Amino acid sequence: MSTQQTIPAIRTPKALFRFSALVLGFMVLVILWGAVVRATSSGAGCGKNWPLCNGDFVPHHPRLATVIEYTHRSMSGVCTTLVAALLAWTLWARPRGDRARTAAIWSAVLLVTEALLGALLVLGGYVEHNTSDARVLVQCIHFTNTMLLLAALSLTWWFLRPQNDLSPSTKTELLACRTPARWAILLTIITGATGSVAALADTLFPATSLRAGLAADFDPSSPLLVHMRWMHPASTILATLAILWLATRSTPTRRSWLVSLVLLQLALGLADISLLAPISLQVLHLLGADLLWIALVAIAGEALWPQRVVAIAQHAQTSGPLTAN
Repeated sequence: MSTQQTIPAIRTPKALFRFSALVLGFMVLVILWGAVVRATSSGAGCGKNWPLCNGDFVPHHPRLATVIEYTHRSMSGVCTTLVAALLAWTLWARPRGDRARTAAIWSAVLLVTEALLGALLVLGGYVEHNTSDARVLVQCIHFTNTMLLLAALSLTWWFLRPQNDLSPSTKTELLACRTPARWAILLTIITGATGSVAALADTLFPATSLRAGLAADFDPSSPLLVHMRWMHPASTILATLAILWLATRSTPTRRSWLVSLVLLQLALGLADISLLAPISLQVLHLLGADLLWIALVAIAGEALWPQRVVAIAQHAQTSGPLTAN
């Protein structure tokens, strides 16, 4: 007579996985529209009021800048509702100690800090044509928080995917990826923060030509924002090397994704510089950066955040017992 051992299984409803993808996709749209707000200098479109717009819940007779800023705030409000729903659903469907649960909690926490930093930008007057050093600092902090928020949502989606158990050989390979994964994540965050500053400099101090822009970068009389532009391409080179290092340690499929997205992003960055950063290309460049960041976080997340065995009774609606002889 065989002895059976009950093993609790973790099963994610497919609807929850699809919903997490929806929330992640909508967050990308919010980030892209935020770039439109910055590129069009519409950050003060609702005045020094937050969360109301010019003192009203719905602005009356809005100008274009108000429409752009109000749309961003409305999208952020919808995103807040979606993240709250994702958190509640994930807490209900997954057991304590599960990494998808932890990632969802961090998504909610970082969304709160994202809103507070957005309020600081508006209430502190760090919008439109403000070129102060304080704005540079807040801009870097804000975009870094945005990247961390996108990373948390990406991990929530990735860890909720069906059949996410890895083979022992794959897990062993991932252990060798930890060092390049750490460097790739760190350097990409720095690249994103410096990229937000470079984009702000392009908006506030647009160059008339590529040669004039390069000369301004090293002109002693140029503002701090312009002097900092070189930091973005420099950090991009380092981040690219780290990502390619990680790619060499990854599986062929993951390697192809990382290399393809890196090449796409480099092409978009060069086009952005050559064409003097038109708004449409800035948004497209940011989209490429978001896609690369999502892929990088998902791949690095497996190496840096392995799944633990969770021994807990599952909800009857979302899991069932597995038996092993």
